[in-house]
Amino acid sequence: MSLGAATLIRNQVRTICPLYSPSAPTGASRPAHHAVLQSSPPRTPRRLASASAKASVIMAEQIASNKQFGGFNRRFKHKSSSVGCDMTFTIYFPPASESKKVPVLFWLSGLTCTDENFIVKAGAQRKAAELGLALVAPDTSPRGLGVGGESESWDFGVGAGFYLNAKVDKWKNWRMYDYVVKELPELLASQFADKLDLSRCSISGHSMGGHGALTIALKNPHSFRSVSAFAPICNPSSAECPWGVKAFTGYLGEDRESWKEYDACELLAAYKGPQLPILVDQGGADTFLTSQLRPAALQAAATAANYPLTLRTQEDYDHSYFFISTFIDEHLAFHAKHLA
Repeated sequence: MSLGAATLIRNQVRTICPLYSPSAPTGASRPAHHAVLQSSPPRTPRRLASASAKASVIMAEQIASNKQFGGFNRRFKHKSSSVGCDMTFTIYFPPASESKKVPVLFWLSGLTCTDENFIVKAGAQRKAAELGLALVAPDTSPRGLGVGGESESWDFGVGAGFYLNAKVDKWKNWRMYDYVVKELPELLASQFADKLDLSRCSISGHSMGGHGALTIALKNPHSFRSVSAFAPICNPSSAECPWGVKAFTGYLGEDRESWKEYDACELLAAYKGPQLPILVDQGGADTFLTSQLRPAALQAAATAANYPLTLRTQEDYDHSYFFISTFIDEHLAFHAKHLA
């Protein structure tokens, strides 16, 4: 590989996940670990966690805490039954959670990220404190399982769970869909029942996490009141999305029909449920705009399905957390309106 090509790859990974360590080998680039913290009727979302499941939930251990804007960023670790390893997640508890239960926004991060990236980089806590909104940020994949090839590339394996349930046996632990939709909410309901109101949830994310937010919301519309995304991978089953083709082939196998259940465009095309409010922001200067993200396909699918979609192009913004931090307050206000 030429020096120029290697530099381009490093820059692209850094843009996707700014906590990426440039000293890591290019082929296995992952974010560095940092000491700092980083069906019910429509209109009445059901709790993501069932009361009957609480007894079997293993409690999470708090491993870090940082006060911010009167609330606390608290990081936790627990043994996950969904993915078969220790998992971490971070919650921002706003000041209001000290005296009452508050609504929850789940945030799903993108390729190479951990649960820390959003908490450290997005600058969301000031507005979340003002709105009385808890922020829950899980990790993006299993880690430390020792599966052959799990760290060979930055867009597959570790840090690249794609929020699906893998069907290929080698990757059977890559069950981030179940982790986000079932296990994590059950743990939250069991451990933080006095602080978090899981009957009022919304979901958001960036890039791969935007894909996860859209697909999870469309597959579970009674569990969320709204969904938003920054630069989501909109049409990962398309041959024009190399990230999606690589991930879906590896995790789901060669049957492309099975890929459609994790593709927001395909889900919209077949959608029959309640119409959740959707807000999507896309940077106009994003280097992945046409080669990976394909927001035009999402708009076309929404139009064909007569589904209301707010898709905004923000001129001159790229794929980074500079973009996210600029508009995150608007997304939080959007969700707070629907969580009221």
